[in-house]
Formats: sequence, structure tokens, C-alpha cells
Amino acid sequence: MDKLLQEKLKPLRERIDAIDHEILSLLNQRAQAAVDVGKVKHEFQADGPVLKPEREAQIIRRLQDLNERGVFPRESVHAVWAEIISACRGLERGLTVAYLGPEGSFSEQAAFEYYGHAIQKLPCPSFDEVFRAVEAGQADVGMVPVENSTEGAVNRTQDLLLSTTLKVHGERIIAIRHCLMTQGGSMDNVKVIMGHPQALAQCHNWLQQHYPNLERVPAASNSEAARHAAEEGSVAAIAGEAAALVWNLPIVAAGIQDDPNNKTRFLAIGHLDSLQSGKDQTSLIFAVPNRIGAVYDLLSPFVQNNVSMTRFESRPARTGQWEYYFYVDILGHRNDKNVAKALAELEKKSAFFKILGSYPLQ
Repeated sequence: MDKLLQEKLKPLRERIDAIDHEILSLLNQRAQAAVDVGKVKHEFQADGPVLKPEREAQIIRRLQDLNERGVFPRESVHAVWAEIISACRGLERGLTVAYLGPEGSFSEQAAFEYYGHAIQKLPCPSFDEVFRAVEAGQADVGMVPVENSTEGAVNRTQDLLLSTTLKVHGERIIAIRHCLMTQGGSMDNVKVIMGHPQALAQCHNWLQQHYPNLERVPAASNSEAARHAAEEGSVAAIAGEAAALVWNLPIVAAGIQDDPNNKTRFLAIGHLDSLQSGKDQTSLIFAVPNRIGAVYDLLSPFVQNNVSMTRFESRPARTGQWEYYFYVDILGHRNDKNVAKALAELEKKSAFFKILGSYPLQ
């Protein structure tokens, strides 16, 4: 039986090897083409941003559409070509990405999924530092969480978006799978459970059921909690599997989030404007004048110009006057005719108006 099996498998494996060699040859051809693009841009002194979100989104969408009836999974097309584009982009010029660290955080995972692994990493101790690093030019771009499907908006990110000069040029939504991990691989002698406040909240019911008497201590990030757990045997950390690998921590329990479909949406931020990709979204912030019917009047330009909203949230303006900022996502690019008209009308009626950016939909 084993001999017959090997005889059947041999030609198939040889075919896979031959295809791999062909793929490698084509990848090198693509890489050389990317290098040539860089040379032409330099020759014509057109050395703009190496990152082109709209162009990269168009490439991946086109390939996914071409693969509609293929065996290769649609999402895997995105994953594979994100890495190919990242590697080729790196041949032209490296991209430095700031995110909430240390290594092993969900922000790092989102950065890898969006920008690929061929980047220069800049882990930061806080969301404020991520924004500052990109604003100051220490990093080309940044990746920050903006909302979670369980806990809602990430307030600090929303506050920073209000005042920053940076623009949003992309988004990435990732599944959040929390794990409990310790230095020794068990909960023996553990006195505290550490995690980011959002992670602690997302695992509240599970923690109440299994470890109701252990103190819960907030950390700047889940990967920071994992770092503490790696150093202190009395600490258990809530973090992702990537953090467990980075900090060499055995996982005591996996998938402890209360919502099995827990997801977090991340925004890619930087100085560049993303052009129209054909399937875009625009994020903005506005405030209404303090009068009756003001919110209704401000939303009417969207209805009149056939613009769909996908997100509408309010946040106190912290003026003590019960005033609010509204964070809104709409379908379409700000340069689309109907969207541009709606935004122009909205700006005239707003007490405060800011377009955060238009970018390709995930």
C-alpha cells in the first residue's frame, strides 16, 4: 500500500515542484519590473510616496475577480499578493510602520496584514506615540485600532484623529482571539491577570467564571502584558497567539473572548492621500450648531446625493456644554461627484468639519 501511495504521489509532487520553480521565476520578473518602475520615477524626478493604496487595492481586487471560480481561496489571494507587493515595494524603498507595541500585539498583526512583512517596524508605547512618530517623520505610516465589535470605539484613537494632521489611507479588520498565558504554563501561583483594558472587558464573563478572585491589572497593550508575564511568574497575560510566540509563553487557555466573532477595525494613517480605487470609503468628523433639528439638517445632504452611511457615532466635545462630535463613515471617495457635492453642503452647515481621508474598502 505504501509503495503504491508513493507511486501515485510522486508525479503530483514533481508537478508541484515544477510549478514552484515557475512561480519563483515569475516573482523575480515582477520584482525586477518594480525596480525598473523606481528607476523611471527617479529619472523623471517623480519620487513620490512608495505606497499607493488605491493601486494596491486595484491589483488585489482584479486578481480576486479573475480567481472567482478558482480553487485558491479569495482571502488567500489577498494575503499572498499583499506580501508580494510588500516585498516589491521594499525593493524601491523601505516603509517604516509605527504601531502599539511591543512585538506580538494585534496592532502589529494588522500592520503585517495591511502592509506586508517587508517593512521596518516601529513599536510604540502608546497610541499618542504612534501618531507623534508618523507626524514627526520617524515613521512613514501608522496602524491604530479605532473600534471593536464588542466594546465599541477606541476613545483615545478617536480623540487623536480629531486633532492630527494625518490622513486615513486604509483599513484592516482582523479577528481577535484572546489567550491566557503564563510563564509556567499553568495558573499555579498566579496572583494577577494583565491585559489591555479593552481585552479585559472583552473577556469579562470568561474571567468571572474561571478566575473571579484574581486581580485584573490594565496594561498599555496586550503584548506589554505578555512581556510582564514572561518576566513574572505571578502574572498571567491576556494576549494573542503571536504574543505567546514572541515572548515564549505557554498558553493556558485559548479563545477566551466572550464573543467568538470578536473583531477589531484598524486604520492605516499617514501623510498621503489615497486616490480613487473604484470601491472606496470616506471617514469624517463634524459637529452641529446647537439648535433644534441640526443633526437632521446635516444628514440631509447624504440622502439628497444618494450617499450611504456605514458608521455614525457621537463623542462628547468635552466643552461642558453637552456638545458632540460625530464620527461618520460613508461609501464612496471624496472626489466622487455625488460624495463631493454632499460633503460641500455638509461643510457649509457644520460648526466643525474635517475629512479624515478616503481609502479603499477592505
